[in-house]
Order: sequence, then C-alpha cells, then structure tokens
Amino acid sequence: MGVVGALRSSAYDFVMSLLAILLIVAGVLAALGVVAAVVLAFRRQTPAIGGRLEPMEPPRSKAPKVERNDTSSDTALVDTASDIGEESAESGAVGEVLTPVAPSFRDRLRRARGTFSGTFASIRGRSAITEEVWEDLEEALIRADVGIGPATELLTAVRARVKSAGITSPSELLEEVKSEMITRLVAPIDLRFSAESPTIWLMVGVNGVGKTTTIGKLGHRLVGEGKTVVMAAGDTFRAAAAEQLAMWGERCGATVIRGAEGGDPSSVIFDAVAHAGSAGADVVLADTAGRLHTKSNLMEELRKVRRVADKGVGSVTEVLLVLDATTGQNGLTQAREFAEAADLTGVVLTKLDGSAKGGIVFAIQSSLGIPVKLVGLGEHAEDLVPFDAEQFVEALFAEED
Repeated sequence: MGVVGALRSSAYDFVMSLLAILLIVAGVLAALGVVAAVVLAFRRQTPAIGGRLEPMEPPRSKAPKVERNDTSSDTALVDTASDIGEESAESGAVGEVLTPVAPSFRDRLRRARGTFSGTFASIRGRSAITEEVWEDLEEALIRADVGIGPATELLTAVRARVKSAGITSPSELLEEVKSEMITRLVAPIDLRFSAESPTIWLMVGVNGVGKTTTIGKLGHRLVGEGKTVVMAAGDTFRAAAAEQLAMWGERCGATVIRGAEGGDPSSVIFDAVAHAGSAGADVVLADTAGRLHTKSNLMEELRKVRRVADKGVGSVTEVLLVLDATTGQNGLTQAREFAEAADLTGVVLTKLDGSAKGGIVFAIQSSLGIPVKLVGLGEHAEDLVPFDAEQFVEALFAEED
C-alpha cells in the first residue's frame, strides 16, 4: 500500500504540474492576442510613411425645408435650400467632381432598333430592289408606329429619289430611307426664353406620362446652367404631385409653389409667376392637371391656365406636351386633343428607351407639325436630353455588334 500510495501521489503531482503549465501557456497566448489587436488598431489609425493624419470633420446636416403659408391665398411657398452646391464643394476638396455623361441614343434605343433590325438585315442581304422590299419596309415602319399615312408619304418620296438617281442596291436604298427620315424630323428644338423674366414653360398631358418628373429634370438642368427656377405645383387634383415636385425642388435647389389639394390650378400658377417676378427668378416651370371629371373640363382648365399665366410678369414661351413613348398611336390621339386646347410649341417624349414604338416621333411631326424637343432616355435627371434627329435615326439603322 505504501508503494501504491507513493505512485498515486507522484501521478497527482505530475497532473497538477501539467495543468499549471497549460494555464501559463494560455495566459501568454491571451496576452499576445491583446498586444496584436492594439498594434493592428494603431496601424489603422496611422498613415503610411510620408503621409499625414487628417482630422475628421463631424457630419454636416442638410439645410431644413422651410414652409410658410402665404397670407394672401391658400398657396404655400416651399423654400427648398439644396445642399447640392455644398456637396459639390466638399467633393472638390477631396477629389475631382465627375461630370455626368449624356446618354447615347444608340445605347438607349435598343428596343426600338429591334423593330427594324430584322427587316433591315434581310433587305441588306438581297441582290435587288423588288416590290417585296418596298412592302417589307412599309410593314416595318407601320409596326414601329410611324403610322400608315406618314409611312406611305415617306416611302413615296424615297421611291422617287431612288428612281431619279438610278439606285439598284438594297443597301443604298436603306441609306436613302435614312436620309429621308432625318430630313423629315429636323426641326427647331431650342427651348425659348422670354425677353422679360420670368420665362414660363407649361407642361401639359394626361396622368402617368411623366409631367412632374419632366419638370424636375428640367429644373435640374436649368439650375445646373446657373438659372434660378420656380416650380408651380398646378396639378392640385393629384395629391402626390405636389409632394413629388417638392422633392425635386429640394434636390435641385428650386423654389416650389403649391396650393391646397383640389384647389384652383390657375391660382397656383399665378402665385408662382408673381413670386418669380418679385424674387427675380429666371424660369417658372408649371405643372398642370392631367385628370378632371370630363375631358372637356380638362381642356377648358388648360385654356384658363394659359390665359392666367400670361397675365402677370414675363410670358409663356413654351407649352410642352408630355407623352409616354410606349403608348404608340394613342400618344398621337392625345397630341391632337391637347393641340386643340393649348397652343403647343413642342413635345417631350418620355420613356423612349423602353419603347419599341419609336416611330411615334414621325407620326407626331408629320401629322401635327409639332416638333419633338426633348426625349427621356432613362430614369436619371441627365437622361432627359434634347432630341437629335440624326442621332435618333442613326440609332434605329445601326447594325447590332
């Protein structure tokens, strides 16, 4: 028993010694981990050799939106102080400010080009200009919503040029079609400014076509050009319209004039023009109602808005009809109706990048003689661009890579 007891005692001492050693090793490893964490944190806060540590500035808060009621009417002035300029200045302090790149017609009109590409590829592969070629061309134009009348007129003119020039190659025929299209689409597209400020531009159109968004994008563009802009929330029959316009105003640094929901749109626009005159603003962008109880009421309201807008300082130089390009020939019907109520000066064609019916451009200009002045090629503010007839047609005829 003495020997057994001695052995047990030795084993116990050995185990206890081993545990003590393990605890010491664990303590050392933990200490090393703490040291490593401290060193790593120090390195993250310390610049590379030759650099210097910049003090961190506290985050800057955006300027608040101030809204006050005008005691002379139900119209409210929303003074939206934009922080866009401050952000530009801050970004300039740390790096170069990138200028947004204008969208390419060729890149954005893939769907519209797809309406023509099959027919054009087939024609290029033929050896002669036959009657079947002419029929295929007419079918492609009508399918793209050019319209039967404009398509017939265009091809009649091309036939005469092909005959007089002795053209026999299908590829040369397509070049003649392209040239005739460009000729028929070229029109003055400049947005006009009045000699006396403020310049007033009215946006008309049915609900859902993008009137309010177009005003926001135009405001962004004008402010970027150094002009002061007032936006009139004249669509008082759609609750979200004024809120949407206020958001655009805050983003681009424009003042928004709004009235009570369901109020008189004309009074809102009158107050906006008056405010622009007193504040020395350059441009008033006026939204209008797109929905009333009957079509006749809508058109009469537009006539009234136009009369009221012309009563104060400045003058109305543009009445722009906003159309959704995806509606095709329905857009032409809308254009006819609005042309009767308002002296339209041009068309803004939105969502052209998402439409396979780009031919509506020809239908509008051929049937009504109203130029397409602006087109929407995307969702961003920079995607609302001046219409370019040559780039538009070239995009439709471009061969896919």
